[in-house]
Amino acid sequence: MKKVTILFAFIISSSLFISCGNGGSASTKINSDNLESAKSRDTEIKNGAASVSFENPVYDFGTVNEGEVIETTFKLTNSGKTDLVITDAQVTCGCTVPVWPKKPIKPGETEEIQVRFNTNGKQNRQQKNITLITNTETGREILTLKGMVTPKA
Repeated sequence: MKKVTILFAFIISSSLFISCGNGGSASTKINSDNLESAKSRDTEIKNGAASVSFENPVYDFGTVNEGEVIETTFKLTNSGKTDLVITDAQVTCGCTVPVWPKKPIKPGETEEIQVRFNTNGKQNRQQKNITLITNTETGREILTLKGMVTPKA
């Protein structure tokens, strides 16, 4: 019985090694016309992509007491050639709440993103990131709140 099991395992292993060698390398399967087309498409997208610049992407709220609510506003400008669209603003916890413009931001326009951070239950050094999902070249922009929260006595 052992010999049959070993023989069966050998046959399966051999067939797997043989079948993997028949496909050729991945580089031989690339269509060069498609590659050139993709390169030119990516270049066009980068040239026409929206771009965003922030007055200050980091807000340091200093030292506050636990339980305080921090509010700040980030100013952004569409420095690109096409409308800037922010589709979502993601945060790591429910203690940080962003409000962002839902309409497209025209080139050259300035808008605000308001952020509230509730320090209740948050102690010591804090850093909260707000990730904006956008139509920029990178697809996302990051805003940061940071500071020190003094624990309740």
